[in-house]
Amino acid sequence: MIRFSTLLTRAAVAIMLGSTLLLAGCHFGGTKGVTTASMQGQFDATIQAYKEGQFVVDGAVLSAVDLGSHFAYLKDQGKLPKTVLLQNSDDSKIRKIHLQYMARMQLDYGFRTYYDNKGTLMEINPQDTKARALQDHHERAPTPDAPPPQDHTPGAQY
Repeated sequence: MIRFSTLLTRAAVAIMLGSTLLLAGCHFGGTKGVTTASMQGQFDATIQAYKEGQFVVDGAVLSAVDLGSHFAYLKDQGKLPKTVLLQNSDDSKIRKIHLQYMARMQLDYGFRTYYDNKGTLMEINPQDTKARALQDHHERAPTPDAPPPQDHTPGAQY
């Protein structure tokens, strides 16, 4: 059996106790989430969500197809961003359709997309979000006052 001197044993215990307290002190309050405001300058591109599944890029309102074309152009030019931040705009907040469109573009172009979820930064996971095919617009439901569509083909019975 190995015997250590009491002075050496007490010194080792004091060092271990001190380092434990030091690490606990460093960790205290270290569980804060990353806020979007503090990370906004860390992204290559910033996009805002707009109404009806549209996006705002550099002040221009783009449909999902147009945004996909924009990223295709950037890819051809060798300037495709590696990280994209999706934010709420003044007119609309981020909806499920925005996340689905961004998930599709993330799969198509290979960048990473993050979004602002009530002040916390979240990454879009394309498998969980169920990426949606890009569309220009959605068909509006017919109004009840509108006349029925007419058939203008030759030989149609009136």
